[in-house]
Order: sequence, then structure tokens, then C-alpha cells
Amino acid sequence: MLRQRIRRALGVAAVGLLPLAAPLVLQGSASAHGYTQNPPSRSSHCAQGNVSDCGGIQWEPQSVEGPKGFPSAGPADGTLCAGGNSRFAQLDDPTKPWPLTPMNSGQNFTFTWKLTAAHATTSFRYFVTKNGWNPNQPLTRSQLELTPFLTVNMGGQRPPFTVSHSGRLPSGKSGRHLIFAVWDIADTGNAFYSCADVNFR
Repeated sequence: MLRQRIRRALGVAAVGLLPLAAPLVLQGSASAHGYTQNPPSRSSHCAQGNVSDCGGIQWEPQSVEGPKGFPSAGPADGTLCAGGNSRFAQLDDPTKPWPLTPMNSGQNFTFTWKLTAAHATTSFRYFVTKNGWNPNQPLTRSQLELTPFLTVNMGGQRPPFTVSHSGRLPSGKSGRHLIFAVWDIADTGNAFYSCADVNFR
């Protein structure tokens, strides 16, 4: 009888702990994200303290996640840098003093992502703004060349926590531009988005 009472009490206690355990499980799965470090993305600059008044992205630069399918679907125009996530709207603000990473048009460059967990991946894609784009407005599809200048297909493989891609930068670019990077996830309906401000020489 005593053993039955102990078992019953333990069962009730375990059931009572389930509501507490569930958020922990969800938080663990939500930490599987990433962002570009080279060139430094806007979220990276916020996390490093290079740009102030960034809001919550400074604590979780890896969390710029939104619906995939860009450019035919995905985040709405004007919210691309934040992945359509209103919590990170500061990333879409063109008036912030975003540092510019110098680049040489037409030369090879190695892009680097930092991942907090590795999703099964369809591809990494890199887009650039058109010549004559307006850097004083939030990024829209009409300001981007919608054919990526670099695509790395993964076929559902999981990348390492630090993943690099080498490729040739677009030619015929000069001055300030944005590089818009998209990490397409294979086994969810989402992608991760990253904007990096650069200066082509």
C-alpha cells in the first residue's frame, strides 16, 4: 500500500511538472538559428554594440526567421532585413548608422555564417541591390537583383555551426550596396534572412 501511494504521488508530481517542462522544450527548439558574420550583418553589428538602439535583436542576432520562398513569397517588402518579424523592425531602418564593409567588385569573397544549431538545409543564396537603388528607403524586391549572384545548394544536408561559402562578387558595382542573404531550411516552412551593408570599390 505504501509503495502504491508513493507511486501515485510521484505520478501526480510528474504531471504537474509537464506545463513547466513544455516551455523549456520549445525554447530549446527555437534556438536553432544563424546569421552572417562575414560580411557582418546588421544583426551582428547590433549584437557587437556597433549600432545602438537595436531592440531585442542585440540579444538574439540569430533569430531573423521568416517565411521562406523569396522572392515570390517570403517577408513583405520593407521588412526584408527583419525577415518580416516586427520585433526586429530596427533592422529595416535605413537611417541607422550601419557600418559599411569594404569589398572589391568582381573579386572572390568568403561569406561566413554563425549557426546556433544546424537545420537541414535546401540552400544558401546571396542577392545584391541594383545600381541606382535608394539606400534611404527600407529594402524592397524592386531594389534587388532577384537572381542570386551566389547559390550554394545543400540538398537537405546539415551545415556545420560555422559555415563558409566562397564565390565571386558581382561585377560592375561601386559605392554603397546591400547584400541580402537567405538561408532556406529544408524541413520547415521558414528561412533565415540577413542584410549586410557594404561598400564596393
